[in-house]
Amino acid sequence: MIESYLARIGIERPRQADLAALRAIHRAHLLAIPYENLDVQLGTRLTTSPSDAFEKLVRRKRGGWCYEMNGVLGWALEQLGFKVTRGAGAVMREVSGDQVIGNHLVLRVDLDECVYLADAGFGDGPIEPFAIAERSFSDGRFEFALSDIGNGWWRLHNHPLGAAKSFDFTLQRGSEDQLARLCDFLQTAPVSPFVQNLVCQRHTTDGLVVLRGKVLRRITPVETKERVLASADELVSVLESTFGLHVPEAVTLWPKIQERHAAVFGDRG
Repeated sequence: MIESYLARIGIERPRQADLAALRAIHRAHLLAIPYENLDVQLGTRLTTSPSDAFEKLVRRKRGGWCYEMNGVLGWALEQLGFKVTRGAGAVMREVSGDQVIGNHLVLRVDLDECVYLADAGFGDGPIEPFAIAERSFSDGRFEFALSDIGNGWWRLHNHPLGAAKSFDFTLQRGSEDQLARLCDFLQTAPVSPFVQNLVCQRHTTDGLVVLRGKVLRRITPVETKERVLASADELVSVLESTFGLHVPEAVTLWPKIQERHAAVFGDRG
């Protein structure tokens, strides 16, 4: 199974579980597999199970959200000899408080020289794992910062062009029940942004490609280009050509996408 994953992300099996291998796997994963919530939009229930995520992301060549992206990545890293701990992260905890703990799955990876956070599931976060130390840093494209906010919590500050401003995490093992509960909430609650809008994001060597609703953006540190999709057929075509996702049933989402776009943008189109 691990060979299927490595083929999916386009790299050979590393010789040892070290920082160079961690960086290579993390980067290849994000360049090969898009972040997407199409199943949430289509009403297909998702779980926090790494085996379910493997079936979807590797065998069916789909993308996924944090529980799936980091679920598969964490499983793969363990198979390759890394020490991995699944943690319950909290996107925008600085605004919403502790009720959002578990709305993000993160991965602690212990190496001899340092503890790292591996995160392929934030959508537009760092393309490489980052050491747990208070500082500002770059992933070669965008600028980030990591701060110790006390009581065992750390905060990753996203780059200014990112969708979410930050997420918090601890270095402790997260509650699987809590992760499962938030996973269920995020795919069923009307207030969930994953229920409200289609999201698909893919890392590139120089930036990001982001589809949110029917707005397609290509983002680099120096410019953002965007266009608005015109039809359901164009949506399906862009999913295939830009994100590598063959999901013809996405055509059924177009009326909801148009309605959401009108509600958000109104006369601005």
